[in-house]
Amino acid sequence: MTDESAPIGVFDSGMGGLTVLRALEAALPGESFIYLGDTARLPYGSKSPGTVARYALQASEILVERGIRALVVACNTASAFALDALAERHPELPVFGVVEPGASAAAEAPRGASVLVLATESTVAGGAYQKAILRLRPDLKIHARACPLLVALAEEGEHEGEFCERVLGHYLHGHTAGGSVSDPAVVVLGCTHFPVFREPLRRLLPDHTVVVDSAATTAERVADALVSSGATARHPGRLTLLATDGVRRFTRVGGYFLGRPLDAVELVDL
Repeated sequence: MTDESAPIGVFDSGMGGLTVLRALEAALPGESFIYLGDTARLPYGSKSPGTVARYALQASEILVERGIRALVVACNTASAFALDALAERHPELPVFGVVEPGASAAAEAPRGASVLVLATESTVAGGAYQKAILRLRPDLKIHARACPLLVALAEEGEHEGEFCERVLGHYLHGHTAGGSVSDPAVVVLGCTHFPVFREPLRRLLPDHTVVVDSAATTAERVADALVSSGATARHPGRLTLLATDGVRRFTRVGGYFLGRPLDAVELVDL
C-alpha cells in the first residue's frame, strides 16, 4: 500500500528544476517533497546520453533511499535520455519526466503550425521534443534551438534587463516576424531553467504565440496521476533540499527559481 505521508522525489542537474518543484507545490498542496540538485556535475545539457543516464540513476538512488513514493525527473535532458532506465531500475515507483507533458501541450497547436523548441544542446541534438511532438501531430513543423547561455544566465539569477533580452533576441533570431520560421504558434520552454525568462520572452514574441512551460505541464501530469490513484497527501507537507555542491550558492540563487527564500540545503555526495 502506498504511504501517503512519503515524500515525492524531484531531481535536476542544478537549480532549474526548482521551477518544476514550484509548480508541483502549487498543484499538490500539502505534499512533502525532497529535491536534489546535482550541482557538482551540471550542466547535463552538454553531456553524452550515456553519462546523463548514469548521473540520473545515481541521483535517483539518493532519493529512493529516503523513502520517496514517486520520482519526478525535473530535467529535460535526463527525461530525454534516462527515463526508461529509471523506470526499469525503480519499477515500484511512478516515474515522471518533463518532455512528454510539454510535447502534449505543444501538440494542441493549429494544424500545420510552426512550433519552436528552446532547449539545451543535448535535448535539441537528441530530438526528444521533436520526436515526441511529431508522434502526436505529424502535421506540425518543428524547429529547435539550443540556448546554452540561458542556462548560465538563469543560474546567475539574471532573468531580466537589457543584456538578458539581447541574448533571448539572439536565440529567437530568424524565428520571429520576418524570419525563416516567422510567427511560431507555440514556443516550448524545453529546459526547466527557462520559465524564469517567460516575461521577457513574452515581450519579444508575437501576442498570439503560446508559450508552453514544461514545469507547469509536468506538475499537472503528476497531480492528475496521484489524484486518480488516490495517493495524495492530506497533511501539512515539508520540503527537504539536497545539493551535491555549492550549498551556499544554491541557497542564495535557488530562490529565483522557487519564488521564495530557501531554507537549509543539505550537502550530499553521489
